[in-house]
Amino acid sequence: MTSLAIVLAMLAVLAAPLAGLAWFGGIYPRPPLIYAALGPALFSLLILAAADTSWQPAVGLTLLGLDVILAVAVLVDLRSLPEPNVFSAERAAGRIASLRKPHRVGLMLLNHSSRAYSVQVRDGVPHELAPKPDEFARRLDGRSRLTLSYVLRPSRRGAFTLRHAYLRAQSRWGLWHRQLACPAETTVHVYPDMKQLGQYAVLARTNRLSLMGVRRTRRIGQDHEFERLRDYTVDDNYKHIDWRSTARRRKLTVKDFQSSQSQRIIFLLDCGRMMTNEAVGLSLLDHGLNAMLMLSYVALRQGDSVGMISFSDEIHGFVPPRGGMNQMNRLLHASFDRFPQLTESRYDQAFRYLASHCRRRSLVVLITNVIDEVNAGQIERYLSNLVGRHLPLGVLLRDRRLFDAVDVEHPRDDQLWPAAAAADILTWRHQVLTDLQSKGVLSLDVFPEDMTAPLVNRYLEVKARHLL
Repeated sequence: MTSLAIVLAMLAVLAAPLAGLAWFGGIYPRPPLIYAALGPALFSLLILAAADTSWQPAVGLTLLGLDVILAVAVLVDLRSLPEPNVFSAERAAGRIASLRKPHRVGLMLLNHSSRAYSVQVRDGVPHELAPKPDEFARRLDGRSRLTLSYVLRPSRRGAFTLRHAYLRAQSRWGLWHRQLACPAETTVHVYPDMKQLGQYAVLARTNRLSLMGVRRTRRIGQDHEFERLRDYTVDDNYKHIDWRSTARRRKLTVKDFQSSQSQRIIFLLDCGRMMTNEAVGLSLLDHGLNAMLMLSYVALRQGDSVGMISFSDEIHGFVPPRGGMNQMNRLLHASFDRFPQLTESRYDQAFRYLASHCRRRSLVVLITNVIDEVNAGQIERYLSNLVGRHLPLGVLLRDRRLFDAVDVEHPRDDQLWPAAAAADILTWRHQVLTDLQSKGVLSLDVFPEDMTAPLVNRYLEVKARHLL
């Protein structure tokens, strides 16, 4: 048998138990053990390859002794690894997180043995939650606990389950490490960013909604149910000044009156292939959800009822229209884990479902996109059929790349054809919007990232003009 065959046989004998330890116990050698084993092995190869064999027996006995000492040290150090039940983990995290907003998590590790261990810790967090930092190196004393803190910044909505915390514990002399999984199940629901709702509430109380792009809409006619007193602004009718309150506060004060109550808004949220495109890092569906939730919040504060139908090639969810701020929770739970699908949307099913479940006259808001004549024809047909029974509003999302291609001031030769194609598509899109308006359908043509304020303004205009 050649020297190479002997070495290969020895490596196979050594690899078998290592594979068994890794497979059944999660135990792996560390670099110091590999380096310690490579030295005698390489020296043995040099001895076997040497021409002079007179001194090989003595050297061989020496190497054998070193191998025995190394093997004993390896086995002794192997016994110092922790058992699987030595560690346990507990996780403290809020159940609800917001998209792209920091969410703090606390991870507590408990060492139930009397020995101290050097451990590396990584929580079992899906990559969509983007933990920072994602790994810790600590020393965990015997009979002690260790609390680690990190921050999640979710990049995707949905329900995420964190099942385990993963530890890598070193042996006493650092020749081995063992990977352990400590059960610690936690569910985190990532909702769309609700910061804009709090911002709206603050600005509404201070009468500064214009900072969010929400315009004050002049009412046609007047509802006479008193709502509140507030500071006078230059746009207010002087007839609404409350002179007693003005004299008492020594500051011009006007009366606000409530708009018509108990009206309904039904959102038809397209979750098909038309909404898979992205704008400023979010899908069109994410932008649609943000705008829908903002308008729902505004409408519920106005005393109206809000409902939602989400669909693609089937009906995914239905939230019956109701009033009260508790309806916001129902809308959130029904939409936070909804994602766009690469399927053709069935507008016929969505509008049939609307007809069978929502018979009372409502403002029907369809949030979708048009990219070809087929879906544009369906949108036009089904929205125009609602005229008379409901008040339809089609929200069509723009593609900024088309407008950027047309807005080039001095196009080069290679930019002429894209500009001409984009102009042709925009002309066709304008005709689609014109046809919708001619059939009595309200329309809104906006960029996805700028949708919220125009949608709220259109709703306030509908309320002011008493179109419902």
